[in-house]
Amino acid sequence: MSEKPPPRTVPSALAPATSSARPSVIQLVFREKGALYAAYMPVFTDGGLFVPTTREYRLGEDIYLLLSLPDDPQRYPVAGKVGWITPANASGGRTQGVGVRFPSDEKTRGLKLKIEEALGTSISSAKPTQTI
Repeated sequence: MSEKPPPRTVPSALAPATSSARPSVIQLVFREKGALYAAYMPVFTDGGLFVPTTREYRLGEDIYLLLSLPDDPQRYPVAGKVGWITPANASGGRTQGVGVRFPSDEKTRGLKLKIEEALGTSISSAKPTQTI
C-alpha cells in the first residue's frame, strides 16, 4: 500500500492507515529546508511537525511518522501525538492537517536538534509557517 510521494517542494504525506486500533503511520518527506521550516513547530517543548492531511484526528491521538530530512539519506521514526489541529476551511487559507508533538525522549531530542541545526537562523524568522 506504499506509494512514492510525488516530487514537490512541500512536505508530502502518504494516506494514513485506516485502523483506529493502531496509530496512523505517515511518511513525511522534506526535500527542501523551506518546507521543513514551514512545518516545524518549535511551540512544542520537545519539537514537532505539521503534517498536511484530510483525515480527522483528535488531540492526543498517536501518530507514527517516518521522517526524511533534506540532504539526509536516513529515515527517522517518530512516535508522536496530535498536539495541534488545523481544520478544513481554516482562516487565512491554512492547509488542513495536524501538528505532531515529538515525544520527550533522548532519541527524539537528538532529532529536534538536527532539525534546528538544519534550519539555522531561519528558525527565528518572521516568515509565516503552516501553523502559527
